[in-house]
Amino acid sequence: MAKFIEEFYYGNLDPQARSTKQNKTVQKQMEVLMLNEDFLTENLSGESKKKFLDFCNAWGVVNGESNLDSFIMGFRLGANFTYDTFVSEDSPFTDLLKEA
Repeated sequence: MAKFIEEFYYGNLDPQARSTKQNKTVQKQMEVLMLNEDFLTENLSGESKKKFLDFCNAWGVVNGESNLDSFIMGFRLGANFTYDTFVSEDSPFTDLLKEA
């Protein structure tokens, strides 16, 4: 991709902007989650409803932080692959054709 860093800087690359339209299993499970959350939100009341909404909000925070961690670790893994490929010359064996 040409000008990758520039495109990333200007916010034109968004790795999170993805769709599940090709993954019918995930799409179905997301619908199940949404329908059940709506049902429980409408039918619970008082302390039960508060606890459920607290659960939903806490799960959202934990899930978001977990996704961020996975993104960072994946980025670092990719950077390490790139470094190892193009910069590092370490290998378990000595190249017999190179002069010392």
